[in-house]
Amino acid sequence: MKSILCVVGDGTATTVLETALLVARRFGSHITGLNTLTTEYAVVFGGEMGFSVSSEVDRALEHEGQERRESARELFSTFMRDRGVPVGSVVDGGPSGEWREEAGRQNAIVGALGRMYDLIIVERPSKLASLAEATLEDALFESGRPVLMAPPSPLQSFGERIVIAWNNSTETARTVCAAMPILKAAKEVQVVSVEGSGIASDSTGAELARSLSLHGLPVRARHVVSRDKTPGEVFVAEARAVGADLLVKGAYTQSRLRQMIFGGATRHIIMEADMPVLLAH
Repeated sequence: MKSILCVVGDGTATTVLETALLVARRFGSHITGLNTLTTEYAVVFGGEMGFSVSSEVDRALEHEGQERRESARELFSTFMRDRGVPVGSVVDGGPSGEWREEAGRQNAIVGALGRMYDLIIVERPSKLASLAEATLEDALFESGRPVLMAPPSPLQSFGERIVIAWNNSTETARTVCAAMPILKAAKEVQVVSVEGSGIASDSTGAELARSLSLHGLPVRARHVVSRDKTPGEVFVAEARAVGADLLVKGAYTQSRLRQMIFGGATRHIIMEADMPVLLAH
């Protein structure tokens, strides 16, 4: 994971940068801090004479966007300088960074640009139907790359104690494959399956653990009875209980629409996880 695309939406993205730096220090990665600025606004007011676009409101929104960009740029520069990370050139064997600005919708740009990177890092959405959630979903569905969702508060370690939320799905199998560079550097890996969360996920969880052990991973499998909790709640609770600093989960093994209406493990993890979560679809 040598190339990291880190989405820096504004000046509050410190935890995203902290997460990116933890990864970069482990793999000697180059971090590209990305900020986008839309130039298209759909601010429309209705009246008796029809509809008209307010250029005054457009100018105000563009000014706010410029302020957010300047704040994000300053945050990235200060963050890297304070931590001794060189910016502007790739450094062999150590973390380095660069700043990139694009025009357009953040979610669309991340989904397309992310295809050229080993890993995409985004913030955890604070609410549903937000730009942060749209960015996470486009990164998952459009980039074809693994996505690391940063926790709301930074951790002191990354990828040392890992929980794999196993449900025997194609999406989770892909995510485990994408996570192999991280898994191979872990001190402890647990494959956790939950009763009712997949097709024979208890027996296949043990098989996955055996397969991963062939790579020399310190791995074991556990099958958990969900009782009155949903699989998503159990996965987060189990990760917290063992002090995991990474949760690996296949994203949207049910459809997004179904999860929006009825809920689902991915939906719960996105909104509730307080540790980094590696996702892929």
